[in-house]
Amino acid sequence: MLSQISILVGIVAGTLFAAALGRADFSAVNHGSVIAFPKPFYFGAPVFEIGAILSMIIVIIVTLMEVMADLFAVGETIGTEIDDKRVADGLRADMLGAVVAPAFNSFAPTAFAQNVGLVAVTGIKSRFTVAAGAGVLILLGLFPWLGRVVAAIPGPVLGGVGVVLFGTVASSGVKILAKADFENPHNLVIIAVALAMVMFPIGAPHLYDHLPTWLSMILGSGISSAALAAVLLNLLLNGRKGLDK
Repeated sequence: MLSQISILVGIVAGTLFAAALGRADFSAVNHGSVIAFPKPFYFGAPVFEIGAILSMIIVIIVTLMEVMADLFAVGETIGTEIDDKRVADGLRADMLGAVVAPAFNSFAPTAFAQNVGLVAVTGIKSRFTVAAGAGVLILLGLFPWLGRVVAAIPGPVLGGVGVVLFGTVASSGVKILAKADFENPHNLVIIAVALAMVMFPIGAPHLYDHLPTWLSMILGSGISSAALAAVLLNLLLNGRKGLDK
């Protein structure tokens, strides 16, 4: 049981330790209402503009790439094959949330790699657990003071948890790459370029500033730029076989 709640225990222990050192500020927790219901379209009725629509299409494409990567990572973590149907169902579910969320003044939801790490660390793989957690989160959304408690968690505590979660995601990625045919030099080139595309936005965050907005938005995301590079190079270097890999 302790291993299954280890992340939560780590957050609580880290926050208490930070509070003992005077590095946690909970003074804002009592400011505001305790219970509140969301008001649909609080910021006004929807407005449709061509420029905004085109920009959001690019953002959604990037989001879909990230969701696909997380789906495959989860499948690898829990030992389940992710076929075309499961990928399509996962993307539909994510986009359904993207349609509903703005009505309640929220950003479009998307998959987070941290949750893949959470599955690997806790070993909990049940879909019913995930559904129950979603229900709990909906209930918690009715209590703004809980959101203020979460916002008061010190950044270093969340960073420490992120080291474990993102590390497990990277481990899952390495495990997937281990299945590639490295006897084929083309695959080495594909992986090398994809990894470089991931690192460019981190090592040189202003590298794409002078490009058109739509292009810099795609290349500025390591996930989307690496995915595009890997897919295109796979088709170019591996030819027809690249369509099946």
